[in-house]
Amino acid sequence: MNAPAYIPYDENELLLGYQKRWIADESPLKIAEKSRRTGITWAEAADACLTASAAKSAGGTNHFYVGSNKEMAREFIDAVAMWAKAFNKAAGDIQEELFIEDGKDGKEILTFVVHFASGFKVQALSSNPSNLRGMQGNVTIDEAAFHERLAEVLKAALALTMWGAKVRLISTHNGTENLFNELINDSRAGKKDYSIHRITLDDACREGLYKRICQRIGQPWSQAAEDKWTADLLRATASEDDALEEYYCVPKAGGGAYISRAQIEACMHTAPVIRFEGSAEFNGWPEHLREAEMRDWCEEHLLPLLQTLNPKSQHAFGEDFARSGDFTVLAPMELTQQLERHVPFLVELKNVPFKQQEQVVNYLCDRLPRFMAGALDARGNGQYLAEQTRYRYGSGRIEAVMLSQSWYLDNMPRFKAAFEDQTIRIPRDADVLSDMRAIQVIKGIPKIPEGKTDDKKERHGDAAIALALAYYATTMEMEHFGYHAVPKATNQQPDQHQRQIKTTGGFRRGCL
Repeated sequence: MNAPAYIPYDENELLLGYQKRWIADESPLKIAEKSRRTGITWAEAADACLTASAAKSAGGTNHFYVGSNKEMAREFIDAVAMWAKAFNKAAGDIQEELFIEDGKDGKEILTFVVHFASGFKVQALSSNPSNLRGMQGNVTIDEAAFHERLAEVLKAALALTMWGAKVRLISTHNGTENLFNELINDSRAGKKDYSIHRITLDDACREGLYKRICQRIGQPWSQAAEDKWTADLLRATASEDDALEEYYCVPKAGGGAYISRAQIEACMHTAPVIRFEGSAEFNGWPEHLREAEMRDWCEEHLLPLLQTLNPKSQHAFGEDFARSGDFTVLAPMELTQQLERHVPFLVELKNVPFKQQEQVVNYLCDRLPRFMAGALDARGNGQYLAEQTRYRYGSGRIEAVMLSQSWYLDNMPRFKAAFEDQTIRIPRDADVLSDMRAIQVIKGIPKIPEGKTDDKKERHGDAAIALALAYYATTMEMEHFGYHAVPKATNQQPDQHQRQIKTTGGFRRGCL
């Protein structure tokens, strides 16, 4: 299965789009952070049925389900039995078996199991970590955030992956200070290898959750009815925080600044922030005069800083665009030999014409040592500058970024991890600190909120976005092209001549 990012609702299909993507993902480790009652566990039962009913040569194996209570275990096994009939797989009836738990007590536990003709089984176990010892097969840990001993259960489950087993974690959130949430954040930051599936109530409804409910109960669907159903669910929760956690994958206590003040200040160093503000007089000059004035400003303020940069290090840059209301911020970033990111200075432009902003970007990029990549904010009017920069320096190393929910979700955790690990250095400046503190978690997405974000009502997290884009640029996969002449042979014949050949190499090999 190669499920696209969005699958329209089809009443003739058993599974909804997000359920299909979950089953199609064959990652050894995957996590579903989800809204309540969206049917991921039901889809997981289908996957367990298909796996356990397959022959060993076709990848068949046992499947063990670890829920948080007996009712969940029975519900999962019931779903497996239902899928076995739907898929026409040879399987026995649901059986209750006594399972002797490891430990000094050797307590007998009643478990539910379905045996398949393949010789494999799907079995629901208790949450005792020792129950997985000696087992072989895939493991599903359901409502993982609510397991009291999740770390131990996960440790036992991960041991099975040595022989090719797969581990799945499924849960709604249960606070920020929870291993389940930490695993998700570490995975998005690149510290863990879990594949993350995020299914909010809105995501599920977009692919037909409420339509499926209406189909099942024999009720006609309408958008008004769906809106009322959603509003009633949210209204029934005890608080807004509960609603966000239960239905929008936002763990409680996740509000406030995304990166703490202590983490930001620990990564600050003494470095200048160079500012230029266009006046009404300057903006009214003919273009050749504005160009000359801006060139003089660059020569006076930027060139001395650029000449101090390490010529052996690769450099990238990020840009957050504004024309008049906010600041355009340019953030050059050095990628050191130790893979740390250092920002030697920032450039802030306010109320500066498009052509002069382009002039400053070009001046900067032309002089960055071993210039590797750039990422520019391409929303709104910023698209012009992003496009012109791509034309000049090549689409292979300049990316026009449309900042979106998915971009923030994919990239902000890595950016945050750099501050947690102290592998980034940014200028020590009050406005930069204010911009960084403006990054908030909004409905589970770390991003800059709407409206002004500083006390003076002049900024909109501008430096934070530029820095995040610069960090992103240093992670982009690029290929540079170079040319060299074929050496002239000593015994060259009259009809022979030199020619230019093109060679390629990754920028990390320093081919330029």
